Amino acid sequence: MRINLPTWLTLFRVALLPVMVAVFYLPFPGHNITAAIVFVLAAFTDWLDGYLARRLNLTSAFGAFLDPVADKLMVAVTLFLLVQSHPSGNWSGVLMAITAAVIVGREISVSALREWMAEIGMSATVKVALIGKLKTVMQMVALVVLIVQHEKAATALRLYHIGEGLLVIAGVLTIWSGLYYLRAAWPMLRGDLPRKPHGSDDA
Repeated sequence: MRINLPTWLTLFRVALLPVMVAVFYLPFPGHNITAAIVFVLAAFTDWLDGYLARRLNLTSAFGAFLDPVADKLMVAVTLFLLVQSHPSGNWSGVLMAITAAVIVGREISVSALREWMAEIGMSATVKVALIGKLKTVMQMVALVVLIVQHEKAATALRLYHIGEGLLVIAGVLTIWSGLYYLRAAWPMLRGDLPRKPHGSDDA
């Protein structure tokens, strides 16, 4: 199997995850900013590999499989880091944990839904909506702010709380977009529509 440039970028994004985790915990000055830079670099490769794949027509089955996996790993690992580092025993920590659980739970559910729709030949029914893209942007901005400011979580630091607020908004958009996908797939889930044979196309 020949790996093209977009897929190499996706693999690079996966390789950045342990780097970000290590930098997040290493006790050197500016480690939080460095971790945020690594996260931003990973997020940039997410945009770049998709752009190159479309622009240069460098698509592959392996790349199509790996890209969403890398995206979800990046978000889930970052959320776990932030929840673990957040001081416990206050409402802010509880809200952070709930929001993280909602976001990760939604990603797992939508991935399972897409896989099931693909198995029955209806993958085109469930596509990325505008609300899903808005959710992703809000989520990325929130995570960058929280990574930079995570050591100040126990203080009344306004910027950190702004990051928390943005993450909560992203969580709400996550639920909204998840319901959008569920609504699109609901006729098939209820059995109201006949299943399409594998490999069939719309006329």
